[in-house]
Amino acid sequence: MSTPTSTDTHHVDLAISGMTCASCSARIERKLNKIDGVEASVNLATEKASVSFPSALSVADIVATVEKTGYGATPLERDRGGRAPAMTHDLVGKDSLRLRMVVASALAAVVVVLHMVPPVKDALGTTGHWLQFFLTLPVYLWAAWPFHRAAGINARHLSSTMDTLVSVGTTAAMGWSVVALFTGFSHDLYFEVVAVVTAFLLIGRYIEARAKAQGRSALASLMELGAKEVAVLRHETGSGAWTEVRLPIEDLQTGMRFVVRPGEKVATDGLVVDGSSTIDASMVTGESMPVEVSAGDDVTGATVNGHGRLVVEARRVGSETTLARITQLVEQAQTGKAPVQRLADRISAVFVPTVLVLSALTLLGWLVTGHSLAEALAPAVAVLIIACPCALGLATPTALLTGTGRGAEMGILIKGPQILESTRRVDTVVLDKTGTLTTGEPVLTEVVTAGALPQEAALKAAASVESGSEHPVARAIVTAAQEQGVELTPITHFTNLPGQGARASLKGTVVTVGKADLFPQVPDVLREALAAGTGTTVLVGWDGIARAAVTVADTPRPSSAAAVTRLRELGLTPYLLTGDNEHTARAVAREVGIDATNVDAGVLPQDKFAHVRALQERGRVVAMVGDGVNDAAALAQADLGMAMGSGTDVAAESADIVLMRSDVDAVADAIGLSRSTLRIIKQNLVWAFGYNILAIPLAAFGMLTPVIAGGAMAMSSVLVVLNSLRLKAYGRR
Repeated sequence: MSTPTSTDTHHVDLAISGMTCASCSARIERKLNKIDGVEASVNLATEKASVSFPSALSVADIVATVEKTGYGATPLERDRGGRAPAMTHDLVGKDSLRLRMVVASALAAVVVVLHMVPPVKDALGTTGHWLQFFLTLPVYLWAAWPFHRAAGINARHLSSTMDTLVSVGTTAAMGWSVVALFTGFSHDLYFEVVAVVTAFLLIGRYIEARAKAQGRSALASLMELGAKEVAVLRHETGSGAWTEVRLPIEDLQTGMRFVVRPGEKVATDGLVVDGSSTIDASMVTGESMPVEVSAGDDVTGATVNGHGRLVVEARRVGSETTLARITQLVEQAQTGKAPVQRLADRISAVFVPTVLVLSALTLLGWLVTGHSLAEALAPAVAVLIIACPCALGLATPTALLTGTGRGAEMGILIKGPQILESTRRVDTVVLDKTGTLTTGEPVLTEVVTAGALPQEAALKAAASVESGSEHPVARAIVTAAQEQGVELTPITHFTNLPGQGARASLKGTVVTVGKADLFPQVPDVLREALAAGTGTTVLVGWDGIARAAVTVADTPRPSSAAAVTRLRELGLTPYLLTGDNEHTARAVAREVGIDATNVDAGVLPQDKFAHVRALQERGRVVAMVGDGVNDAAALAQADLGMAMGSGTDVAAESADIVLMRSDVDAVADAIGLSRSTLRIIKQNLVWAFGYNILAIPLAAFGMLTPVIAGGAMAMSSVLVVLNSLRLKAYGRR
């Protein structure tokens, strides 16, 4: 649970429960940091506290401090990834929230009919009032309980949040209505205000909770990426034979040898001691082209074996592996990212106490001027009702729902309101090459011939031989030939040359396809093609002479160049980061319009993370676009992370925005839509507060009854919804 970080300092990660907004995390952080020798960082997004404390204290002391502040704390096992519980930010579970939402919505609908429909209202008379009371009572006491409880917790610490607004507003309306019903001093009842406000806000909370519950933790996804079992080779001392034993991955130790069959994942980082194959490392390194491996080559855990059988000796296991280090980077980036306070919470921290004071002053002012309590109560309650947060509660969810709905139509998934503020400030976009700017699939790009040999004849010979191979490069050559209508020649005596190429007989001529080492003679024009480094180049020839060079490469998406131009128009500076070689990276950058000075090739996963952080240290606000596990840490570290939906789940979970269509143009669409959504949210908040604040003085002077106050509140809600619906037109030209 706790780990020593020096001779007198320990560290513990805590899962924090009960936080509802940014002020909660700030309060816990302040409380912990007041203790001598304690350094604490509390992250609302991950619901986690990272605490360093002196040896004079214990984990129990830290937990007790958090609990005294009014929240729950549970130590996390660091060696198990330190994953926090589901990020709900609610005091009740999703299922309970759904039940409350359904019940409140159903009862609110009936109450609105009883109160607003004249024939029903007139027919029932006083009975209708009592029906409204009995139907609203469970909504107020049970359905709205999460709001009341959170408001109570905040009140104990002299703080206020969105929950305080909801609780105060509904309590004021309910209190007035109950007193009016039982005493008969007024016929103005506001049961429908209580029921409708509660139902609307529960719907918003449930939608938010459901969206969060659907996503898996990026850390959990990373853990699941690795192999679960491993076929370990055991040496029998008596017979000297090697036998296979399947073990859980946790039992694998350094020095053990294990078998990796075709299509299986490599269990851990190690050294190939026998066999040859291709390794697909795209899910971990982002490298699109499979890598040839044979005895003496290093392999990385969680990569996928190609066509051959390998025997690997484990070199790193557990927390020392490449995958584990990437996992640690993602966790570090997530924990280090400062939580974004919700705009409504920031404003309500001042707004709620102000409204409460104004309401009290209104009551006092009317009493001092000689009015009765009943006369003074009406304007005081009107002040509270006009400040009811229905529009404020709808301001963010309606814009977010409309914006994300439009985004889904455009292939863009925005994960939450806290992400939108980042899009406004972003000035730099870091693009991954493989699968982001490029298609991620090897295709034939060039055929260079020596002498008078036609290109079609060279491609026909190469594709005919490669038709007997399952290698990815071979498949790309065969596919290209078929697409060009080239008829393949039947082959005989096919021979696979592991790590080198392939050979077969075509109508009595032995044709070889593979590396330059297979040919005693290689013409200069073909050597130039090999040296160009524009992709994976194989030679085709016979009689010991190379006759042609066939190049297969990962090509840019057709839309990439236009997308980079759009990003520049949005005021963003594009950077290219890739694990590929520098020549390939610069060629792609040149083709899509990225400056050569902004290209960084041959980067490892941790280098991408460091590169993003370096840009941030230079004052840049960075958006990162990627699709592989190798991008996960950088996506989490960036101010705005965007993942291609065609990539890995881990990249998608680490990102703030997921681009469901494999089109870089979606990056510009995502930033534009996010900025528009944020602008609509701010307009909604101005409308909501504008109506309330302008009407409060009128209510205080008795110029607005609680009924008119409720009407003003409803009107601000209608305007908020209509304004949000304008986002449906985004991008339609």
